[in-house]
Amino acid sequence: MSDYYVYIVASFSKRLYVGVTNDLVRRVYQHKHGELDGFTKRYRIGRLVYYEVHRDIREAIKREKVIKGWRREKKVELIEQMNEKWQDLSVDWYDDQKIEPVRR
Repeated sequence: MSDYYVYIVASFSKRLYVGVTNDLVRRVYQHKHGELDGFTKRYRIGRLVYYEVHRDIREAIKREKVIKGWRREKKVELIEQMNEKWQDLSVDWYDDQKIEPVRR
């Protein structure tokens, strides 16, 4: 059985994007390196500031939709419960000498 992740990535100016994935390491890498066309690439959104794990994809998608529907202030509260200083939670996930993510 797989894990599914609801996550929030942010730009340095704290612009937010909420997503869901079954491979958080790969998806954050894609955001960081501008591999996904659209909003996150346009605004350089790639710092992982929040995530939660779900065992059921339907629950993860439901939770993603709930969070996406929140006002910004509520999303900020959620982030700061886990990550008060908005640090990049994926900072040591990747080996800068390689293109591929490092699995830990």
